[in-house]
Amino acid sequence: MSFSLCLPKISLSGPGCVLEVTPFLQRSGIRRPLLVTDPQLLKHGLVDALLASLREAGLAPTVFDAVRPNPTDHVAEAALAAFRESDGDAIIGFGGGSSIDTAKAVRALVANPDKRVHELAGVGNIGKCGPLLVAITTTAGTAAEVTSNAVITDTARHVKMVLIDAAIIPDLAVNDPELMLGLPASITAATGIDALTHAVEAYVSKAAHPLTDHSALAAIRLIARHLPQAVDDGKDLEARTMMCHGQFLAGMAFNSAGLGYVHSLAHQPGATHDLPHGVCNAILLPVVSEFNRPHREERFAAIAQAMGGQTDGLSLEEASKLAIRLIRELSVRVGIPKGFAELGVKREDIAAWIRPAQEDPCTGCAPVAASDVEVENLYLKAL
Repeated sequence: MSFSLCLPKISLSGPGCVLEVTPFLQRSGIRRPLLVTDPQLLKHGLVDALLASLREAGLAPTVFDAVRPNPTDHVAEAALAAFRESDGDAIIGFGGGSSIDTAKAVRALVANPDKRVHELAGVGNIGKCGPLLVAITTTAGTAAEVTSNAVITDTARHVKMVLIDAAIIPDLAVNDPELMLGLPASITAATGIDALTHAVEAYVSKAAHPLTDHSALAAIRLIARHLPQAVDDGKDLEARTMMCHGQFLAGMAFNSAGLGYVHSLAHQPGATHDLPHGVCNAILLPVVSEFNRPHREERFAAIAQAMGGQTDGLSLEEASKLAIRLIRELSVRVGIPKGFAELGVKREDIAAWIRPAQEDPCTGCAPVAASDVEVENLYLKAL
């Protein structure tokens, strides 16, 4: 069996490590980085310390703060224009998955000046590395700072495009839990279950291998234990630090093993209804896991153990079912909506999602193929 394990060149983790970005850029000869972020992070001052550090070191950063949740091709193109206008020589994605994915898209577009975003979607269509890329995450969820994926909404077709290429893995990944202190409970919960989804889907993926298995199970243990703490007390530095580790390990796992139907299905309501990606994943995770369980009983039994479930004396079937129950209980514990209906989705919305979900790149690593009727039933169960 052969496999690849692609990671950032350097990964920083721990309280205060964001300030190590400046000397890294200095050593790399960078002078004019474009910082890609969203207006709320700028408004609340999370970017201030880094900007001050960069300017004190003689760098001239430009800030692009028009990123929005579920970033679109138009947002990526506007960020590209800002990079060119500022004569940028590096890109810093600062924020959650939306900011980092936008920064990745800019890197891909700079490297392929004759292409539009939709032409780079899919697996291996980017090829060339663009400018140096730093990814600083402010949520413990997406693992965008460690992966080769970027998700951008196609505004013409109202679908999410997934760009997958090692060329957009950041050169420097930064996980500073101090940037996450005080993050609202709802965002902490959604991004935390997103990280759990990455670990679970990677562990049951048909492309899983020994290295991804170990990192996925370690991620599940950390997230199951520390996510409730982080939700209950947003200023709990230990819980935030452990969630940083958990989501990073989950990213390591799925970046090599791939994902599955949770993500394939979640991308569609995110695109058409502009719903938070983590919430969509959280709603679908137990539903799709229930569908996958009979085909991966041993692995779901191991997931139950990793989540703290007592499996002694249980049959393999019972232990695997316990994993589904524990996933549901964790979602309820941290306040995830019960279904898409609570978010304004209607039954008639589902038909348009089936084909894009089947064609989504994440579908390829699902442990078992689902028919169109089965995909529709999964959506209905998540409603």
